Amino acid sequence: MRVIRSVALATCLLFSFVTASADEAEHGETDISKLSNEEISKRLENPLTNLWSITFQENYANYEGDEINGERTVNTAFFQPALPVPVGEDYDKIFIARPVIPWVKRPDFRPDEDGGTRGDVAGLGDIQALALVGPNRVDGVVWGLGATFKFPTAEDDQLGAEKWQAGPAAMLFRFTSTWTTGFLVQHWNSFAGEGDRKSTSQTDLQYVIRRSLGNGWSLGMGPTITADWEADSDNRFTVPVGLGLTKTFRIGKVPIKARIEPQWTVVQPDDFGEQWNIRIQIAPVIQSPFREGIGRR
Repeated sequence: MRVIRSVALATCLLFSFVTASADEAEHGETDISKLSNEEISKRLENPLTNLWSITFQENYANYEGDEINGERTVNTAFFQPALPVPVGEDYDKIFIARPVIPWVKRPDFRPDEDGGTRGDVAGLGDIQALALVGPNRVDGVVWGLGATFKFPTAEDDQLGAEKWQAGPAAMLFRFTSTWTTGFLVQHWNSFAGEGDRKSTSQTDLQYVIRRSLGNGWSLGMGPTITADWEADSDNRFTVPVGLGLTKTFRIGKVPIKARIEPQWTVVQPDDFGEQWNIRIQIAPVIQSPFREGIGRR
């Protein structure tokens, strides 16, 4: 929890600094005061957007399986600052290194003195970091390539893999005036860590289908399919579908993107699998200090 508090404080200080300096600077097409809520909503669907944002995400999920009696809930809160930087000739590309810092509450499977379970365990999980580079573009086809990492930062061995993990990442999206479609795929393999923990090989594929409804509203889904390649076939895949509503609005001069998206799992692990999940996101947008990150069309 100390890590999350420190990161949150640093982000608040960064927010204050950037918004204060942005009021004094001249900005091009990334000036958020000149962008409509509809345009901001569309751009934030792009993992390689040129907009700066801070996403707070809450996942409240219901699980069942052979390892538990009945049903149990898992709560995961993510803190995801995204501060992209324009790079390349004429700043025609965007680079982003996005950390994902999780706080997790889940069942503790270690037996107690009576042979039962200990209830729940909660704390910081394994921090992820995604690094991507691709064209600085806001319409049409947008791609990105890079790498992804997981670090053994979990406060309890039940909350993480205790392994250093890394692998490739890629995205491909298509943006029109009405639709956003695409995917972001990440794969991790362990290469170091605790010797008594099993090796990891996992793939996450987030697929996005959203339709703009106008005035900052959109309807669609963005679930993440996961595959644990070290698990047996009965516990390998988690495949959710969803349908959620998104609205971008402003509080004062600050644009905020809010989303609620219920998701249902159509394929889940037998031992401990997610039945359904409610995802809530709040993402304030802050002014980027980079004038050149204008976004090509």
